[in-house]
Amino acid sequence: MTLSMTLLAFLAVALAVVFAGQRVAFYGDALAEKRGWGRAWVGLILVAATTSLPELITGTSAVLQGLVDIAVGDVLGSTLFNLLILSLLDAVGGRIPLLGRLHAGHALAVGFALIFLALQGAALWWGGPGLGPVSWYTPLALLLYLLATRLTFLYERRRPVAEVERLERLYGHLAEDQVVRGYLLWGGMVVLAASLLPTLAERLAEETGLGASFVGTALVGATTSLPEVVVTLAAARLGAFDLAVGDLLGSNLFNALILAWDDLLYPGSFFAAAHESHLAAVLVAFAMYGVVLLGMNYQALRKLAVLSWDTLALLGLYLVGLFWLYALR
Repeated sequence: MTLSMTLLAFLAVALAVVFAGQRVAFYGDALAEKRGWGRAWVGLILVAATTSLPELITGTSAVLQGLVDIAVGDVLGSTLFNLLILSLLDAVGGRIPLLGRLHAGHALAVGFALIFLALQGAALWWGGPGLGPVSWYTPLALLLYLLATRLTFLYERRRPVAEVERLERLYGHLAEDQVVRGYLLWGGMVVLAASLLPTLAERLAEETGLGASFVGTALVGATTSLPEVVVTLAAARLGAFDLAVGDLLGSNLFNALILAWDDLLYPGSFFAAAHESHLAAVLVAFAMYGVVLLGMNYQALRKLAVLSWDTLALLGLYLVGLFWLYALR
């Protein structure tokens, strides 16, 4: 397959993800209302798990082929790119800055993400003693993810029902079983189409001759995050900003769990086999999450231009991270 044919195939699959992702956002928002789960929880768990399956498929394929740097780079690159999408949401979200309009429950996901990053950095730097065939990171990541989902669900159950009552006017004409079928159908199409993206991205990477760590983080991580781009933009058009941000933050938590899955599959020491340059992505992600926390608490009243200061800082940090990783390749 020539470079031009690979590009055309990539664009075709991307369009399929765009179309199906819009419907996932619609039915995910409706499901939040029908079940009374809350938009943040649905975005954090249900929609995030659906849109993160391409990362899971990519990691599984890479580990089975012994491509540890592609697997790690995909997870960390997706984490950085998902935080970058907050800048895109801010740009299309009107005159009110994005991070200032979010409810405080998202700080739970940010806090858990910072803990995950600390564990990932320690595993990449030190490795440490294993627990049989797996790293110490794997059981801790599983327990931490279960705790994050539980606490977020309990927090959402305590929130006022005023938002749910408002949503009833939007989705009252849909039956619950219709919403569930629609979500499963379009979610399956997103997964099917997006699962083809990593293979095409890796083929493009081979033809351009870039390094594995940089390609995994910059190219594969970005392409496997395309479902998040589509779903969050579609949710934003519905005015469901909590669902959109919950999807992004939840995808990052799910990505941290994917590293544990990769560790289970790898026959040797997974984290010891990864290149140390991945620590740069961990540090940049730390800084980006710090900016998110600052933006949520400061609650800026207006934007500088298209973006507010916080999402502009996210864009700058992402670009710095790419240059840093390219220099370390």
